[in-house]
Amino acid sequence: MTKKQASTDDLIAVIIKGIEEVKGEHIQLLDLREIENTVCDYFIICSGNSNTQVSAISGSVQKMVSKELKDKPWHIEGQTNSEWVLMDYVHVVVHVFQKQIRDYYDIESLWGDAKITEINTL
Repeated sequence: MTKKQASTDDLIAVIIKGIEEVKGEHIQLLDLREIENTVCDYFIICSGNSNTQVSAISGSVQKMVSKELKDKPWHIEGQTNSEWVLMDYVHVVVHVFQKQIRDYYDIESLWGDAKITEINTL
């Protein structure tokens, strides 16, 4: 018996739910599917106010995806200092930034051709 793969839409919804659970801010979904030679289909970008919150956001996303979809990231970077944590779920890459680091790197501008959707938090 094979495990049913969660859809990308389900994964995105659960990731956003995990971010909102610990009050991640300024959540954006970048649709990269129309851009040639991209590393994935979507980026989800959000901000936290401190190392502690960035760590909590990445932990919440991992826990929620694991619990609801029985999936885990293929790769994670940045957990040591929690200024910019990247979680690679293959088709979806999650970037969790501290605000000043997000402003500095401004990856939304680097992917300016992407369709960007603002996610309104509760």
